[in-house]
Amino acid sequence: MNRTTISSDITIRRQPFFSIPDWITLGLVLLSFIVPLVSTNPQVLSQTNLILIAATAALGVYIMQRLDLMSFAVPAFMAVGGYTVAILSLRLGITDIFVLSAAAFLVPVLCAIPLGSLILRLKGVYFVLVTFVLTEIVQLLLFEAEPLTGGANGLVGMPPVTLFGMDLWDNSHVVLTTCALALAGFLITAAFTRWYRYEFAAIETNDVLAESLGLPVWKYKAMAFCVAAGVSGFAGFALVNMLLTAHPTSFAPMSSITYITYAIVGGKRTILGSLVGAIVLVSATNYFALSGELSPGLFGVLIIVVTLVARGGLVGIAITLIKRLRGTDGGSVGKDRTKAAVHEGNLAIGENGR
Repeated sequence: MNRTTISSDITIRRQPFFSIPDWITLGLVLLSFIVPLVSTNPQVLSQTNLILIAATAALGVYIMQRLDLMSFAVPAFMAVGGYTVAILSLRLGITDIFVLSAAAFLVPVLCAIPLGSLILRLKGVYFVLVTFVLTEIVQLLLFEAEPLTGGANGLVGMPPVTLFGMDLWDNSHVVLTTCALALAGFLITAAFTRWYRYEFAAIETNDVLAESLGLPVWKYKAMAFCVAAGVSGFAGFALVNMLLTAHPTSFAPMSSITYITYAIVGGKRTILGSLVGAIVLVSATNYFALSGELSPGLFGVLIIVVTLVARGGLVGIAITLIKRLRGTDGGSVGKDRTKAAVHEGNLAIGENGR
């Protein structure tokens, strides 16, 4: 290894743990706590709730995309987390927000462990198909397991969650609960994906080569699948807490396409993309809904245009524009990113395969 390579490796290792998009994302989520404190407008509170739930759910897609896997299983794990909270509060009388949050994260993780041992052996279209079928199976089980899930009626009349014995019952409290769950989801996702960023870069670049050189690819895929399941559970908790009802239709398999759209349109390369995609598309959905029959078409056109204009999504466009304004050659942005990803991948492979 020559001096230039050593210097480059040291420079990469000295990069800050959280990137600038990570800090921006966490800052925006923290700012969302201010919304219920300064506004009592039901529409504003509802919009904030929907955006944060959508962004948290999109994190499950983002994590798997870091490994070049497209997961349709987010609604399934949202259902597991949401129904866990509903059952604990309605059947067992447990309403403490800390206990419910832990359950909403851990139960989907425990379910993901055996499922991952089977699903993660697949790649490409087969992985997509099986994760979509998994979501279909989970919804079918929710309808059929009536003694536990309430069947087609769902679980209604959930009591409000409590914080140190205080009921969080009004709209502002519900939004604050969603903000807390979203912050937890984004913190876990940011820490997890940054901690293993070199390993993920190697797997995304060429998982076969990475495995042949000693990187335990399956282990990292299993970890990512479990963390994605847990974060999706947070989104499920926030959704049933907002509706005060857990119903199978809230976790429809087709909603997985919506969460994937948030991640891709916002920008699948950074955690900020999930939040930006949710903000733009949830707001667009609300606006286009006023146009009646035209809303699905307008929404589809928006998705197609953004996807075709830049594969990096809205965040990718913003980063490119900023670099051009700062005098960086815009044409070299993609090349630099590719070189960085390959170098990070080689660094991770070298550490695990020496």
